[in-house]
Amino acid sequence: MVWPTNMTSTNRNLAGRRWRDGDRPIAPADNVRLPVLESLLLRDRFVVIAGLLVVIAAAWTWILLGAGTGMNGSEGPSDMAGMPGMNGMSGMGSMAAMPSALELAVWTPSYAALILSMWWVMMIAMMLPSAASMLLLFARVNRKERSGGRPYVPTAAFAGGYLGVWAGFSAAATALQWHLEHVGLLSSTMATSSLWLGAAILVAAGAWQLTPIKSACLRHCRSPLSFLLHGWRREYAGAFRMGLGHGAYCLGCCWFLMSLLFFGGIMNLYWIIGLAIFILAEKTMPMGQWFGRVIGMGLVAWGGLLVVAALQA
Repeated sequence: MVWPTNMTSTNRNLAGRRWRDGDRPIAPADNVRLPVLESLLLRDRFVVIAGLLVVIAAAWTWILLGAGTGMNGSEGPSDMAGMPGMNGMSGMGSMAAMPSALELAVWTPSYAALILSMWWVMMIAMMLPSAASMLLLFARVNRKERSGGRPYVPTAAFAGGYLGVWAGFSAAATALQWHLEHVGLLSSTMATSSLWLGAAILVAAGAWQLTPIKSACLRHCRSPLSFLLHGWRREYAGAFRMGLGHGAYCLGCCWFLMSLLFFGGIMNLYWIIGLAIFILAEKTMPMGQWFGRVIGMGLVAWGGLLVVAALQA
């Protein structure tokens, strides 16, 4: 700034300490408050991380409490002893205990909505940690693109698109769960009661880990910067569409892994945590892609053992 020649150094300092809104000088007190407020609003990394922690913690807490189903995944198999309808289970079902009333659950619209919400919260708890790096990078790039502002607002739109994809998957999983219960292939612990179906799930999930489509989707998930550089869109609608795109890659990468919940138990806490850790490792570890392939071969071998057991039964 070039100051007038007749302005004293004292007046220059006072003018330099003032912010102007048009032609109206802003009071020195406002000059203190405004930068503090703006600095808080612009700490996108803090806001995004805090939001992620709150959402993830809330999702996992709801799962631990049973997600409204009355099941408690933290209880052991001994808790199911003597419960009605537990005789004749295959032994490969869920570790979760549940009240006997759930065995007789009728698929009303309200119950279907409960199961849908259960699936969606599980997807949020399992997938959002592995998407955290993408969300943080998106907020950073968006802040530079907008040259200020509040980058966590379009970041929320991006997250909304991402979670919207998993909401669609949750609806499909809910429909599949209803069908499996309807034909008698799902036990009261929300795990498959058929050796053949269990073997098919394991083999299919393992084989998917070895396909080129899986590898292509995983590369996008492991390279968030490349995704942002080649698919950047402006404004909130663009951020939402980018979230949908990233969610689609993530879905292609992990949807068969989520089907393993029908094998181990949909509300089996051990399976939920194990799958969440595996997905996070596969997307973030230096050798994550090869680690995923090794797990895939292990799943295929496990499924083969169940086929042998089914033939001998």
